[in-house]
Amino acid sequence: MGVPFIDIKRFEPGFLEAWNAKVAEMSKNAQFIGGAEVATLEKRLSEYTGTALTVSCANGTDALQLALRAVGVGAGDNVLLPDSTFWATFEAVVNVGANPYTVDSNMTDLQMDFDAFAKAIDEVKPKAAMIVHLYGWGSSRLADYRALCKQKGVVLIEDGAQSFGVKYKGEPVYKGCQIATTSFYPAKVLGAAGDGGAVFVNDQALADKVRMLANHGRTTHYGHGAVGWNSRMDSLQAAFVNLGLDHFEARLKSRQDWAARYHKDLRALGVNDITPPADYVENGYCNVTLFENSKRTKLEAILKEKGIGFGNIYPGAMSDQPGAKEFLKKRFGGNNAQQVSSTVLNFPLFPYMTETEYKEILSIIENFLSGKN
Repeated sequence: MGVPFIDIKRFEPGFLEAWNAKVAEMSKNAQFIGGAEVATLEKRLSEYTGTALTVSCANGTDALQLALRAVGVGAGDNVLLPDSTFWATFEAVVNVGANPYTVDSNMTDLQMDFDAFAKAIDEVKPKAAMIVHLYGWGSSRLADYRALCKQKGVVLIEDGAQSFGVKYKGEPVYKGCQIATTSFYPAKVLGAAGDGGAVFVNDQALADKVRMLANHGRTTHYGHGAVGWNSRMDSLQAAFVNLGLDHFEARLKSRQDWAARYHKDLRALGVNDITPPADYVENGYCNVTLFENSKRTKLEAILKEKGIGFGNIYPGAMSDQPGAKEFLKKRFGGNNAQQVSSTVLNFPLFPYMTETEYKEILSIIENFLSGKN
């Protein structure tokens, strides 16, 4: 039968009809930039994330650059970031003119290694640091990261592109942040109909700076207090995300249920299936397993033959990317990020998967491990 790695076309009954009606209404009234949909979305996002203020923007990468610029990071400043992340985290630092230093992962929760990070702070004395909440959870040491950065006077920017809907110590993971970001890329847990992003803050002045930078540095329509760029979220994307929020709890539960099934069944098969740290309730963004490299290669070939989608999130460390060579100042820690990238395998996980699809995936894995295929 085959199963995609992710299917973003599985909408709730009535969703497409509501979306088509919304597009027709907004098109008729030329509601394309700003307006009620954007304002409503920002209010709802703040309520959901437990943050005081939300500024929407054009995409998740812009959200990172806006956050960096808003806290004053610029040319010549040093910034720490994980060696295991999506490229946008690294390039955001470079694009604001700062110096990136990467920090290795730990092998327990696959997040940034706290001890290596603490050493890097003392050596580099960065202006800011970026922590990434990977895989639909985050670091078991998140509270320590926040406390250490506060103690050292380092701004901590939290890249939450994969963590919308995650709970940390019973609260939304963004709630205790100084400044955090997310992405509404369509494959995210809460996705748009195109690109979109947001910055979450708990300080009015900081929110005003983010909003100004995202709108050409405007202070008035033709007054400019800073050099920004155009990173406004358009009204149609905001409307789509608003509709998604109406159904978000059902989507989230479906993802979480399938994530739990994977944890139970894969561990019973002896697979090194990574589970979130104790303080987290994951959002089911993706399933994460580690296989010895040659075994992973064989299993991937079988999955491909059977039409089963899979991922490698992520297949390379930042410090190994060709594009990083010119800019990377130093990396801290060992080679865990490289080890993860050479062994990580992600099986299909998306809302409203069917029992038939799941059993097909599990059967292929089970047969492979028992030597039947």
